[in-house]
Amino acid sequence: MRSTKLSIITIVLVQVACLNAFTQKFENLALTPPMGWNSWNKFGCNINENIIRYTADAMVSNGMKEAGYSYILIDDCWQAGRDSLGFIVADPEKFPSGIKALADYVHSKGLKFGIYSCAGRKTCGNRPGSRGHEFQDAMSYANWGVDYLKYDWCNTEGQNASESYSLMRDALFEAGRPIVFSICEWGLSKPWEWATEIGHLWRTTGDIQNNWDIPDAKEGKCWAGGVLINLDMQQGLEKYAGPGHWNDPDMLEVGNGGLTENEARSHFSLWCMLAAPLIAGNDLTQMDPVSKDILINKDMIAIDQDKLGKQGYKIKDYGEIEVYYKPLNNSDMAICFFNRLDYPIQVEFDWTSMSLSATRDSKPLLLGLKIDRKDNYIEGQYSIWNVWQKKSVGTTSQKFIASLQGHDVIVLRLTSVTKK
Repeated sequence: MRSTKLSIITIVLVQVACLNAFTQKFENLALTPPMGWNSWNKFGCNINENIIRYTADAMVSNGMKEAGYSYILIDDCWQAGRDSLGFIVADPEKFPSGIKALADYVHSKGLKFGIYSCAGRKTCGNRPGSRGHEFQDAMSYANWGVDYLKYDWCNTEGQNASESYSLMRDALFEAGRPIVFSICEWGLSKPWEWATEIGHLWRTTGDIQNNWDIPDAKEGKCWAGGVLINLDMQQGLEKYAGPGHWNDPDMLEVGNGGLTENEARSHFSLWCMLAAPLIAGNDLTQMDPVSKDILINKDMIAIDQDKLGKQGYKIKDYGEIEVYYKPLNNSDMAICFFNRLDYPIQVEFDWTSMSLSATRDSKPLLLGLKIDRKDNYIEGQYSIWNVWQKKSVGTTSQKFIASLQGHDVIVLRLTSVTKK
């Protein structure tokens, strides 16, 4: 065993010396935003192999796998240290069977397996990070059957983000197993501007918290934002996203108890409109029916996973009422009306002028238009499908009129009936 590890060390040293020859990421991965589950939001450092196994079982039995979720991802705190040759070692109490056996179990369920590390010498949970061991760790991941790596940014003082992430990208590529590379740098150095050739997705925000909003927080200055803060930080980033390279506003908090039903539905819908990765963070073994219905809404997932690969964006902003647009394959489109107000309103949308009016208790609301994208999206006539009501609601030949609850959304899928 020792001679085998010494041979691997020799290979690693040769690889580091030849680093300049390997400067690419795995292609043809994450052609649509990744879908799966991550342990952090619910369990933090309190994880073990049984939690991961039971979660994989639940993803299969509760319909999530059938709906498109495929990754089971272990976040921080699985590591115990390094052996005498510097190879990463899993916590023997939490993962007595080892990571490879756990990956094999996840694979046996028809799912994919992901793991976590950090670009610093220590992870955010003060476990050993990958700095100085990038090629060793990449080899371990490949040998274990890892399919996805979330790579964090704690304890990286003095490091250059692009260089650090490029180094791990090269290590993964040379290890030879195709692995989705998730850059978790929190958007500090605008990774959307440099990470397309390095990772398959990159965080654009700090860590999300299990809440709707943080009233006293300033956009871009809040370390752990709620749904609204992370949503607002996506404005203008749509041009950087596409197949194999996605903006990531962080994981989903649906099912963790901090959001109302309306807020959870909005959170999920807006992430789908953004073509964001759909990484659930709740306890899948104890999921309530409302959370389940939200997470496996196949029409909403189809908007997120649309093969055109376009990130949606805000086309109208009336202060507390917003309209999002997402182009879809085959000339379809998705429109999302979003009510930030605490109370229900009546909305009326004119497809000809692409303008919205709203009332409360039959009294008109004064809507100050902050953003108005002038693009002419509607040419010809479209049929309209209400995604959450799961029914047809007419065509664009007439104004769309509906009640919109506080902190809620209406999502419509439009399909041309006058295609050229």
